[in-house]
Amino acid sequence: MRDVILLGTRLVLGAYMAVHGVQKLFGAFGGPGLDRAGAGFEGIGLTPGKPMAALAGATELGGGLLTAAGAADPAGPLAIMGAMTVASATHRASGPLAANRGFELPLTNLATAAALAASGPGRLRLSPPLSRRLTAVVAAGGALLAAGSLARMLTAARAKSVSGAATDTASDASTEPDAARA
Repeated sequence: MRDVILLGTRLVLGAYMAVHGVQKLFGAFGGPGLDRAGAGFEGIGLTPGKPMAALAGATELGGGLLTAAGAADPAGPLAIMGAMTVASATHRASGPLAANRGFELPLTNLATAAALAASGPGRLRLSPPLSRRLTAVVAAGGALLAAGSLARMLTAARAKSVSGAATDTASDASTEPDAARA
């Protein structure tokens, strides 16, 4: 029973993540494609946008396929965890609920991937798991990529808010009546 539940969880999460990656990369299934996704990434400070969108899409596609197949475990769930960490942070300002474009879905995907990484794929899989050493290398590499993306996005958001505040202050000063001269 445990192996069947793990298989079902892997198939659902893996398939959805793979489709999400294909949407980003190729515009299939109603997705934006790489040019539009890249422009969106630029807008949130993940620059250069198109290569960052390609990296995210490839991570989602590859992580999804590996997770669904149970192959090279835990590389697939770890890839999904990295991508969903960045996605959750991206949606943080909108709050927790998906109805408000919040982080509900990326956080749920992150938690599901973490549970799969911790539990393993079960016996119904296509290949043996990665060695401990290779797992450590994959986890460290993914963590570095996710941390770099988060840092870049948060730095850009902070710079945008600081420059926006400076523009607002300058705009306010130029439109206020000059009470000091009266």
